[in-house]
Amino acid sequence: MSTDQNGYSYALTRTLDAPVSRVWQAWTTPDQYAQWAYAVPGSVEMDVRTGGAWKATMRTPEGAEFPLTGSFIEVAEPHRLTLGMDVPGRPDPAAMSLELTEQGPRNTVITLRQTCDTAEERDGAELGSGMLLDGLTGFLATGPKA
Repeated sequence: MSTDQNGYSYALTRTLDAPVSRVWQAWTTPDQYAQWAYAVPGSVEMDVRTGGAWKATMRTPEGAEFPLTGSFIEVAEPHRLTLGMDVPGRPDPAAMSLELTEQGPRNTVITLRQTCDTAEERDGAELGSGMLLDGLTGFLATGPKA
């Protein structure tokens, strides 16, 4: 966690037991993404290209649902993806980037980064990103459901 001139930032890093190509596919394939990212099945749409749109309806552990929309700001397959998320009342999208670094033939280091406007926003985003990484780790261990 850090404070910089543009806001409050965090970075989360994990080593995943999967090759970069599998991690990329899990993050950019709607049906796979829905299985690990707490999305309502059938709600995920992705046009994975720079400027392409995405949307998903997320479900909290308590069962509340909320829609998210945004665009892909940067797509550099299979190593970097920057997602913009539409935030009501904010003129520019909130951006989250992920970097995938191959570590041998079977492992990938993933780093998620985001800069937020407030410490509270950062803390919530960091918690959500940690949950995403937990879900992704479990998904990669068990594989996609048919």
